[in-house]
Amino acid sequence: MPRRPDAVLFDLLTALLDSWTLWNRVAGDAATGRRWRAEYLRITYAAGHYRRYEDLVAEAAAAVDLPRRLAGELAEHYAEIAPWPEAPAVLQEIAAAGVPLGVVTNCSEALGRIAAGRLGISFTTVVTAERAGFYKPDPRPYQLALDEIGVAVERCLFVAGSAYDLFGAARVGLPCWWHDRIGMDLLEGAPPPIARHRDLTPLAAAVLG
Repeated sequence: MPRRPDAVLFDLLTALLDSWTLWNRVAGDAATGRRWRAEYLRITYAAGHYRRYEDLVAEAAAAVDLPRRLAGELAEHYAEIAPWPEAPAVLQEIAAAGVPLGVVTNCSEALGRIAAGRLGISFTTVVTAERAGFYKPDPRPYQLALDEIGVAVERCLFVAGSAYDLFGAARVGLPCWWHDRIGMDLLEGAPPPIARHRDLTPLAAAVLG
């Protein structure tokens, strides 16, 4: 990692936001919600070209014997997704030091904007899978964010929320700091992150040196 990155890009729905609680609530309980979300991650990270986000969520629901209509219920409550408790302060500290911040998220444009707005931060770029035309870990969403934030890849840091992001960030040469809030297994063949933490608190020191 650069001693002080010139910019930081983030996964949104796990690295910065507790979207898992919303999925669990819509699913009915935590165990079912986690199975639904795990299936969604598997489908989405294999998708490649963008297909309607809500359709992938519905497919994942059906695959774990949940009603497809839950995808619509999830979308209806997107504005209720809460940041992880420490996330706003960490982002504010980094932004106050003049480091541009951006988001790369596997989401529709409308829902991605709603979710990013929950953090109270003015991001330099918010790249959704819909706008990029591809789902992570395809390199194109990450590259679009790099182009829009205007920083060379070796001068930028990516903060992952999912183990799948380790593959995508590596494909464009982004050093990856993993906020492993959920306690996911490191996937076979995944490039190791430069750091792995269960909360975001150490990130500001890592970025600002």
